[in-house]
Amino acid sequence: MTAPGVDGAVAEKPEQEPVAERRLHPITPLRRAWAPVAVVIGWAVHDPDQAQRQLTRLTTTTLLIALAVIVPAAALYGFLTWWFTHFAVTDSELRIRTGLLFRRTAHIRLERIQAIDVTQPLLARVAGVAKLRLDVVGTDKKDELAFLGEGEARDLRAELLARAAGFAPETAHEVGEAPARELMRTPPRDLALSVVLTGATWGTLVATLVVPSLLWMATHSLWTVLATAVPLLGAAGASSVGRFVTEYDWTVGESPDGLRIDHGLLDRTHETVPPGRVQTVRIVEPLLWRRRGWVRVELDVAGSSNSVLVPVAPREVAEAVVARVLPGVTVPPLQTLSRPPRRARWCVPLWWRGYGLAVTDAVFASRQGLLRRRLSLVPHAKVQSVRLTQGPWERLWRVADVHVDTGANKTVTARLRDAQEAAELLGAQAERSRTGRRGARPDRWMV
Repeated sequence: MTAPGVDGAVAEKPEQEPVAERRLHPITPLRRAWAPVAVVIGWAVHDPDQAQRQLTRLTTTTLLIALAVIVPAAALYGFLTWWFTHFAVTDSELRIRTGLLFRRTAHIRLERIQAIDVTQPLLARVAGVAKLRLDVVGTDKKDELAFLGEGEARDLRAELLARAAGFAPETAHEVGEAPARELMRTPPRDLALSVVLTGATWGTLVATLVVPSLLWMATHSLWTVLATAVPLLGAAGASSVGRFVTEYDWTVGESPDGLRIDHGLLDRTHETVPPGRVQTVRIVEPLLWRRRGWVRVELDVAGSSNSVLVPVAPREVAEAVVARVLPGVTVPPLQTLSRPPRRARWCVPLWWRGYGLAVTDAVFASRQGLLRRRLSLVPHAKVQSVRLTQGPWERLWRVADVHVDTGANKTVTARLRDAQEAAELLGAQAERSRTGRRGARPDRWMV
């Protein structure tokens, strides 16, 4: 295409260079080759009686022929899905093209990327590859690139974050991964002891021992006992051993692109808490942790599945980390939280003592729970709406609930406040939210 120049001459418009597409790591077909085998296994699990009858009819020759067909077919499927999968990074988006029979092209705008995590399952660590998972605004599931070489995955992550931060495409790949400063690391001994001192661990273990025993005495059916005991045993393992394995060597570091979290004993995960995307911070204090002064910090992040910031740590260490993820926020001391009026005990007997509220210049802080205390902190700038609710029984005792809705589709509630106080809080919080949004820092990477 041509265009007239200043002096009337015809100048050629520079053509846009084609985008170079890349493929995943050559080991990827081994992962995807399991799909046809999984279909056969799924059919056998769905109808075990029919599968058993078919297996008994198979001769050795037939079985060998079946394997000679299934194994090459699985290998061919894995190779073709790998061959037809490409990705490319343009000036404005990450493009992922997949599909063997039905083509799918994902256009991921760089400015809509909220977090990029690098994960390595155990076998991937052995093979030296990694999975790149992307949290994108407006999507419930994560797009991913599995697998890439470990070094390539980290370089691509750094390049995408640099481009999202506004670096020029020709220099983005030279920026590299931003350095991180370690803020805290969870000792394995503290993590193991915290798991033991968690009520959910003991509750699932007791249920695993008691419920199958009662069912056996009532039914004398082995299948009924197994059908109940296996899920309970899995829940007990997930709440104890599973949590220890997942949260092992938990490390929180600070970098220009957010707080980085590395953890995992078998499967290593490298996550990032995006700057400016944290909607709510919860400081959880189980009953059996209080003598040691331990707390757990959880997050609500808009558009992201990251939910844990600190698995277990002394309160002062956890509050220091909270101050990094919510700049300018100081966690209100427990003694400064105001309780509901005494007449609230007629609405929620005994448990009303676990409710509390504190509103500072930076956050709306609400506490709930007696045995397992939860202090929720919502920055005023992250409040999307404020609501007041009052049922008939609450109206009788002149109390009301104030609900604060955040951008992560979550709600923090100040329970059983005096009705007059709740009405004043409703209007004041709406004004604080407007003021907070005007002075909020931009939700940008590397600023």
